[in-house]
Amino acid sequence: MTTIADLSRPLALLRLLAADHPTLPAPHVSVSPHRPDCLQLSVHGDLGVFEAWREALGIEPATVRRNLQSGDTTMVLSGFGTIADAKVELLGYSRNLALVAAAAA
Repeated sequence: MTTIADLSRPLALLRLLAADHPTLPAPHVSVSPHRPDCLQLSVHGDLGVFEAWREALGIEPATVRRNLQSGDTTMVLSGFGTIADAKVELLGYSRNLALVAAAAA
């Protein structure tokens, strides 16, 4: 059984990020007993916020993955890193603007 103490690394990282980057827009935050060493941050609709968090977390742009989901209508960016002994996963969700542009043409 996973205890709350088992989540201490990602929770400590969250506290560190709040102290170091208090002006960044708030992402959706997730800590799960299924991945007790990982803090997941997700941003919806604004890839500029994703980029600000990517930079703050020190995730290299070249390592960010881009995927499509929901019948290619949603673009998903994902980046991964390790900070203060905790894994961090950054996710960004946005409309697939290429699909929107093609539909408008």
